[in-house]
Amino acid sequence: MTAFWVAAALLAAAVLVLLLRPFWRSRDASTISRREANLAIYRDQLRELDADLASGLLAQADYERARRELEARALQDAAQEAPQAARSGRALPWGIGAALPVLALAVYFMVGSPGAISPQPDPHAAVAHQLDGLIERLAARLREHPDDVDGWKLLGRSYVVLGRFPEAADAYAKATARAPRDAQLLADFADALAMARGQQLAGEPEKLIARALEIDPKNLKALALAGTAAYARKDFAGAAAHWEKMLPLVPPASEDAREIRADVPEARALAGKPALAEKPAAAPRQLRGTVALAPGIKGQAAADDTVFIFARAAEGPAMPLAVQRIKVRELPASFALDDSMAMAPGMSISAHPRVVVVARVSRSGKPTAQPGDLQGISTPIANNAQGVAIVIDTVVR
Repeated sequence: MTAFWVAAALLAAAVLVLLLRPFWRSRDASTISRREANLAIYRDQLRELDADLASGLLAQADYERARRELEARALQDAAQEAPQAARSGRALPWGIGAALPVLALAVYFMVGSPGAISPQPDPHAAVAHQLDGLIERLAARLREHPDDVDGWKLLGRSYVVLGRFPEAADAYAKATARAPRDAQLLADFADALAMARGQQLAGEPEKLIARALEIDPKNLKALALAGTAAYARKDFAGAAAHWEKMLPLVPPASEDAREIRADVPEARALAGKPALAEKPAAAPRQLRGTVALAPGIKGQAAADDTVFIFARAAEGPAMPLAVQRIKVRELPASFALDDSMAMAPGMSISAHPRVVVVARVSRSGKPTAQPGDLQGISTPIANNAQGVAIVIDTVVR
């Protein structure tokens, strides 16, 4: 028994090492730099608000409202980010480390047989025996309560996991008798029945699939099985048609989408049909324009100084909605700001109909405005304006 506990401890330690190793790596520098940049930009925007008030661009009421929104957002971000960083950096791995063995022991002593450690020579057989026992208890309960549809579904899934497909098909049959309009259940039943018949979808499994699609034409599993069944009987056009219907239902960048995009052309080629033309992605909403240095202050900027070009809401939070960075030596230059440059969810150009564009030469290379920096600010414009001309002509005081 002592040997068992020693082996269990070593195994738990090995598992913990594998689980926690990603958390011991240094944090992503981009996360740190983004936090610093956000804080710097908050300070920067506060300076801009003060400057706009002093210059008369903002009324006192608008200034107070914008300042409150800016301070509230800064406090909210700081309150959220610090605990999250602490949790992700320390609490999460240690929480996993503490919870994993405790949970394992709790589950073991609740459903296992601790007293059987010493006399049981084959732990794998013991685990299999316990699983079989749990499933048999579920089956016995369902014999007493045969109208429990969810119970029959769970029993069917359990048998599938164990590879006991005839029993899984029988459980699913009992479930479908009580829930005949459940498309997902019909697809699961067809899958288990096909596996029980040597991976053959022809016959009863295919009828079940057709019923599932009649109830829910967008059921992914039913569409996948229908395509597989059509492919097996060499109906390649039908297979392609079923699989093509799956593409709009899965995330475009997912592994499922990649597999479907590989299978559909093959089926279409076997059917003698041309490949489907890929639809071009819609171009993002962009705010375009140019930035140039005023002739009178060109001598105050070095070629390697950083130029920050960003858009912020004309009315609303002062946080930048999109940011682009270039060097002074690239001026005059064109810029394009869009939602892909958003710094926070929901804070995008398209979410604000009117924006202001700021271009600033930063000698320090940081987004925070410093005395001596050079900048230019547009008037409020539409978030998809084209040909916006920003002239950097003001020295930050």
